[in-house]
Amino acid sequence: MPPHLSADRPAAPPPDGGPVEALITQTRRLKGEVDAVRRDAPADLTDPRGRWRQALYDLALHHLDDLDAHLAQLRDGPAPAPGSPPPAPPPSQVGSAEWNLLTDEAVWSPELQQILGRDPAAAALTLDELPSVVLDEDRPRLTVMVTDCLIDARPIDGEFRIVRPDGETRVLHIMGEPVLAPDGSTNSMWAVLRDVSELRRSQRAVRETRDSLHLRRPPAPSVRPPAAPSADAGPDPEPPPWHASLRLPRGGGPRSLDLAARHLPGATGSALGATWFDTLELSDGETLLSMGDLTGQGPSVPSSLATTVGALRGMALAGTRPGQLLSLLSQLIDADARPTLAGALCCRYRPATRTLMWARAGHPAPLLFRDGTGYRLDAPDGVLLGAASGTAYGQAQETLVEGDLLLLHTCGLVPGGDPAATSRLLDLAPRFAAARDARTCVDTVVETFGRTGRDSDASVLVARVTA
Repeated sequence: MPPHLSADRPAAPPPDGGPVEALITQTRRLKGEVDAVRRDAPADLTDPRGRWRQALYDLALHHLDDLDAHLAQLRDGPAPAPGSPPPAPPPSQVGSAEWNLLTDEAVWSPELQQILGRDPAAAALTLDELPSVVLDEDRPRLTVMVTDCLIDARPIDGEFRIVRPDGETRVLHIMGEPVLAPDGSTNSMWAVLRDVSELRRSQRAVRETRDSLHLRRPPAPSVRPPAAPSADAGPDPEPPPWHASLRLPRGGGPRSLDLAARHLPGATGSALGATWFDTLELSDGETLLSMGDLTGQGPSVPSSLATTVGALRGMALAGTRPGQLLSLLSQLIDADARPTLAGALCCRYRPATRTLMWARAGHPAPLLFRDGTGYRLDAPDGVLLGAASGTAYGQAQETLVEGDLLLLHTCGLVPGGDPAATSRLLDLAPRFAAARDARTCVDTVVETFGRTGRDSDASVLVARVTA
């Protein structure tokens, strides 16, 4: 198999970076603005609130640095061919490795040797030798990940700590996959390892300083299944649309969709960004289902989120289809004076024909469950809203049948953006088929993925076709 290349060895950039170059420009502009605000903001590090603010700025810059590096790798392409010396790289944060199980040979990139504090010319560690540099309490975790990969052919996605020769402890995030032979056996395993020590340190600083200030987010309102209003009771107050709006059609007539949703706060109570989910009955009898997340920090986030969801609702009521709606919404966000990026999923359901039209912008695709089997709907990808001006978004269409179940979720549902998340969700298909209603399905997702333990907030929405 071809060698796996590190993000720190760029080739010559193509003549025209196109949309990727635009994303890099946006990211670097945002980095500069965040850094300028951080420098101008008073930072009394003897005060817990001052430390908390400084830690949040540092955390935001860490995320932007990572985004900048990954986009640059995407733009620059693979490393130069052997024999063409690349420029001396800065201290690396990303390296790669491959372990051949047939020959017991291990091949590491120089960047990985650097991350572990080893001589680049030293022999790479085999899978049997790798635990020798891993912290004792993390060895069982690494063993389970590697065993699942080699025996059950599962992708690896997790973290463990290593001890460098100088005694320093570092946190590594590993993502890898098995390479299978034609008979289904595992020939080799490759992985990309990233040093996330500084990122985790920044997150811990934010959490600790927030806790010292007793900053607590108000609990998200729970979502009740729609029910016909009582004749002698006043109307229930409707929560803000970015938390939930799951209602019966006007007049309380027969419903075409059984709806339920849940907002799951991150374990750290992160003040960076926010998520939303929303449903709305439209004037033509169709139903809008939307979901997304918004970057940002501070008191402007609720205002930006309300503006985003309000604009989305308004354009949907005017009849704008999902693809065009996301294009217009991206222009609106891009024109805002406050630097913001948003991921979004916009669906429009027509009950008369059971047709679902949808588009997405940097957001997981909907999952469809039918007759005890689930699969991911395919559609053209779209960049985050506000990432590049003039972006066009593709649109897909799916015909549903009675009993079908749609599951929408934000990226934060699974800690660390686990690439196996979709498979884990699809494995719930038999339980969804046996569930009595949409709310039971949402409860199943929450039970499976847990209410805590994720790095950021998450939302999940289930819509079941009932007529």
